[in-house]
Amino acid sequence: MRPEDVPKMAFRTRYEHYEILVMSFGLTNVPATFMSLMNGVFNQFLDSFVIVFIDDILVYSKSEEEHADYLRIVLVVLGKEMLYAKFSKCAFWLTSVAFFGACSFIEGVMVDPQNFEAVKNWVRPSSVTEVRSFVGLTSYYR
Repeated sequence: MRPEDVPKMAFRTRYEHYEILVMSFGLTNVPATFMSLMNGVFNQFLDSFVIVFIDDILVYSKSEEEHADYLRIVLVVLGKEMLYAKFSKCAFWLTSVAFFGACSFIEGVMVDPQNFEAVKNWVRPSSVTEVRSFVGLTSYYR
């Protein structure tokens, strides 16, 4: 958050005065604003080796050497833009990943098994609205 905007986000309780120093995702339009920022930051790499969804960054490659180069690029860009990743929330050198309801493997992309189980165990629809809902859900996974 820009220093001149910090007072605009300040609030006081009965006991303390608080100032929000970083972007709070509970505020209106913050996710869209942050997504726009991330797309701008990684624009030249999107769909080449990076996929970004809000604060999730997926780096993909065909070889370990290529992956190391791409990770380095992403980390340098984050540092240059003063954006920080929490190391404990990062996962490196994965051979498969669940992202947007799909699992990506070296062999290709398939439906996340957890989502498949949810469809298999779906309660039998008892109304037209429920049938439409179920058809919409299953059409997504087609």
